[in-house]
Amino acid sequence: MNDLRFRLADDADIADLVRLRDDAARWMLARGVTGQWRPGELGGDHFRRVLESGEIWLAEAADRVVGAWELWWEDEDAWGPRPPTAGYVHRLMVDHAAVPPGTGRRLLRVAERRVAEAGRPLVRLDCLAGNERLTAYYLDAGYRVVGRKEGKPQPGGAPKSFTLLEKAVRDGGDAGHVSVDAVGLADRPVGEETP
Repeated sequence: MNDLRFRLADDADIADLVRLRDDAARWMLARGVTGQWRPGELGGDHFRRVLESGEIWLAEAADRVVGAWELWWEDEDAWGPRPPTAGYVHRLMVDHAAVPPGTGRRLLRVAERRVAEAGRPLVRLDCLAGNERLTAYYLDAGYRVVGRKEGKPQPGGAPKSFTLLEKAVRDGGDAGHVSVDAVGLADRPVGEETP
């Protein structure tokens, strides 16, 4: 799928984000991945809060939202207080019915490029502790396990334990030759925002 277009989400995209998240949760459950996401767990209020304090990126194909991720500039709940050296990717998701295999990895590379272009050398993310398939996915993408967070608060649910992963990126790093500069956002200031 070479015709993906990336852009920042806005309030008009909330329904698409909820649909995408719920569909991804159903996809996981159908494959025996339990405990990570549940349909209906996050509604529009969650995505509005993230839009107020972070970034949500969309991937579109043929004028349809087929992927998304949240990009935070700090994540004290999982990582504690840290200097501003990382971007934190959350809720990487694709519409599995509409995209070919490998699309999630492409979205992840674009997220990494955004972080590098913001001048931050690390991308961090977390996944449910015990989800070996997802952990392996991120390890294969060049991430390394750097810790575990017990009892991380969850939007819409009880606290859970997570595996913490990070990857070093550099300005101009590989993002599948798709730059956020192509959508005019490479110079967007990075603040001290928190979702």
